[in-house]
Amino acid sequence: MARWFVISVPPWVLLAGFIVVIVGGTAVVQAGVRRCFPRLRRGEHNEMAQFVFPVVAVVYGFLIGFLVLALWGQVNSADQATRTEGAAAVQMAQGLHAFGKADGERIRQGLLAYGRAAAAEWPRAAAGRTTPGAENALKRLSATYEAIKPRDDIQRSFLTSSLASLRDLSGARTTRLLQARTNTGPPPSLWLVILLNSGLVLWFAVVFGAERARMHYVMVAAVSVLVAANLFLVTELAYPFVGVFSTSPEPLNEVVRVLSPSR
Repeated sequence: MARWFVISVPPWVLLAGFIVVIVGGTAVVQAGVRRCFPRLRRGEHNEMAQFVFPVVAVVYGFLIGFLVLALWGQVNSADQATRTEGAAAVQMAQGLHAFGKADGERIRQGLLAYGRAAAAEWPRAAAGRTTPGAENALKRLSATYEAIKPRDDIQRSFLTSSLASLRDLSGARTTRLLQARTNTGPPPSLWLVILLNSGLVLWFAVVFGAERARMHYVMVAAVSVLVAANLFLVTELAYPFVGVFSTSPEPLNEVVRVLSPSR
């Protein structure tokens, strides 16, 4: 469900939705608590709340901070795989001149076809699925290199380097697809922990005694916005290949730009 929201809902709408739902829901609960438990307004329990609330807030802050760091690491890992794939293709393109005009052109066409197919495949690859076009383009590129017969030591050296870059490209592609296929976001148990901690933070803000209703509502609204922003951040970072913080196919597009004939 969370993945569907990240894919289908613009990030600013999702953030606004979190804020409206959480701030509005907390305000309704707060109004009910103040009406049903008027003694809470006098703050007789504030001494206990002042002791417990910082503990809850520290645990909540540690949990969110740990999650954000872990999820950001997943995004960086996915981004690194894509950059490695693009860099390997660019590295191969830089050695085209060593193979002669005919072989060099065949390699350029093969690299260009793969770059275009991999970039076009990106929406499906974000879910770990491949397309025949990208798979076949990579096979044709491999066959092109295998068919080259080096005529001197320079070509032999460039061919060895290019084959190593081809292995890097293929390995990075496999890593990228496996990451996209196996990453399903935080498990339900972790979402439960996140929501439980968020609920505790909001609850202690609601039951904190304050005679001045306006000040109390402002304080609880501020805490609610903070919780909403954190939930939005965790939701967006949970999926490295989709959403506003996701990696992009830009390294693959760069391969196409490098290899496309200049106009």
